[in-house]
Amino acid sequence: MDAFFTSTLTVALAEIGDKTQLLSLLLAARFRNKTAIIAGILVATLLNHAVSAWLGNWLGQFLQSELGRWVIGGSFVALALWLLIPDKEDDTDSRFDQYGPFVVSTLLFFLAEIGDKTQVATVLLGAQFDSVIWVTLGTTLGMLIANVPVVYAGEYLMQRIPMNATRITAAVVFAAVGIWHSGVLA
Repeated sequence: MDAFFTSTLTVALAEIGDKTQLLSLLLAARFRNKTAIIAGILVATLLNHAVSAWLGNWLGQFLQSELGRWVIGGSFVALALWLLIPDKEDDTDSRFDQYGPFVVSTLLFFLAEIGDKTQVATVLLGAQFDSVIWVTLGTTLGMLIANVPVVYAGEYLMQRIPMNATRITAAVVFAAVGIWHSGVLA
């Protein structure tokens, strides 16, 4: 269950202020069917994070040594530093609107997650924990925890959540996971 809880917490925190959260806000403003948007986020995240967790799990077999623990731990610390850099809102192309909120949300979310911080975090979590399923479910839940409220109350929430404090908190959590994993505090 450590894999599930750690994955949920780290991705939920990392996602606050992320470009996919901004994408959720944009999709909610563009489409009325909030359930279809959330279903699209769910499907895209499950697909993307399942592959990412599997890749991390596969890579983890090569990182079982002391050096491997330091590489994974150092990667979490590097990701913590990356979290301190704010994301910019990407403009989406309105010609895709004809496909409806589910297809547009699924496609845009899947593409937005490629190479994103939360995808990298999912690969690292997959390498750290020997459970593709729990990492995938945890990171997906973390993504939903951060994005569903934005779909329903985005404008209101985005004006009241202090993004800098949230980014710093997320960075501290990722750095702590990295330090813990490398065994520095053991």
